[in-house]
Amino acid sequence: MKIQQADKGWQNWSGSQQAHPQIFQPQHMNELQKIVKSYNHIRVVGAGHSFSAVAKTDKLLLNLDQLKGVVAFDEDKTQCTVQAGTRLYELGEALAPINQALINQGDIDQQSLAGAIATGTHGTGADLPCLSAFVEGFELLTADGERLQCDPRQNIDIFQAGRVALGSLGVLTKITLQNRPRYKLKEQIRLCPIQEIFAHIDQWKQQHRHIEFWTFIHSDLVMLKTLDETDETIQPRTESWPSEDALLTLCSELTRKLPATNPYLQKLLGVFVKPTCYVDWSHRIFPTPRNTKFNEMEYQIPVEQGLQCLEEVLATLRKHKVPMFFPIEFRYVKEDNIWLSPFYQRDSVSISIHQFYKQDYHAIFDLVEPILQKYQGRPHWGKLHSMSAASLCDLYPKWDEFMALRQQLDPQQKWLNPYLKQLFLF
Repeated sequence: MKIQQADKGWQNWSGSQQAHPQIFQPQHMNELQKIVKSYNHIRVVGAGHSFSAVAKTDKLLLNLDQLKGVVAFDEDKTQCTVQAGTRLYELGEALAPINQALINQGDIDQQSLAGAIATGTHGTGADLPCLSAFVEGFELLTADGERLQCDPRQNIDIFQAGRVALGSLGVLTKITLQNRPRYKLKEQIRLCPIQEIFAHIDQWKQQHRHIEFWTFIHSDLVMLKTLDETDETIQPRTESWPSEDALLTLCSELTRKLPATNPYLQKLLGVFVKPTCYVDWSHRIFPTPRNTKFNEMEYQIPVEQGLQCLEEVLATLRKHKVPMFFPIEFRYVKEDNIWLSPFYQRDSVSISIHQFYKQDYHAIFDLVEPILQKYQGRPHWGKLHSMSAASLCDLYPKWDEFMALRQQLDPQQKWLNPYLKQLFLF
């Protein structure tokens, strides 16, 4: 059995999770099946863009980067079947020649498709669910090496559970997505008084296909971003100087070394941020370069309580004068019916807290997390949080059914690392 093996250590994108596993990178499906049958403790990793320890292991780590690409498509249904290791940025370009595009995606496109699906990755839009909700079927490689086809007609329970499963049911190998014909988006970013956000966001979220904003602790202005479908001529995004990332890095470093400067830096937002307007194909507009590393906590709050929760978070962080330059991100996500989706049967507001990767995030996240939990928040599976099975089970109506199915598919706990045991086992 020929296996590519790397002996160097592994870490995730931000560096917050580190391990020393055996790293295998199978070149084809038969090789992957042999590995799965031969080892007792396995985790699968894509781009390592999860901040949580969901992929962390000192045992065997499977990387599926060689199993990528579109393998089939249906022109009439506007669907495509994609190998699991495909990165989202590769997928956008691969779909263009067949006149397809993802219906929605987030503003980072470095993740593998399987990793994004497994953790419930999402974008924003009051009428748009997370990426997993667009999955029409998938192939699952089980703990004993069997390949199961799962969709609304066969292996139905595994399909319902497996679209957000954190890799705990097996290896997603192929995923069929419901797409739509190619379309262009118009991106507009401007500064807006936070009072206007609280007064009008409920109306604006219905007027725009996508809407989100970033609010700073010490500024009365927020960065408001909207995306809308358009037939206008392409006006590609241009790189400003200094770039948004360069400014973010500089201000984060100043805040880290001279915390007292943070309020003054944030009040300069009007100097740094100018209104912009770009038009391009959707897969080029959705992603934004993210070169300044950070760690992140994110919870999904019932939509009707989102603004109230945000107000309390901001007041708490101001009160404690936290050294955090990064803004808080606020997005909308439509409900779905996926058993462990953070959006299960609940239209949600996504509130994301970021801290510069060189700064300790614990103190800030410890302040914010009780507030997010107070509003019945569900944590993003790929982001940092402190919840365990004892508290998570009450947030998911299908929790017991999921755990019973997981036990049935993996009685030897091949797919559970210490972190997943904390999440799933009492």
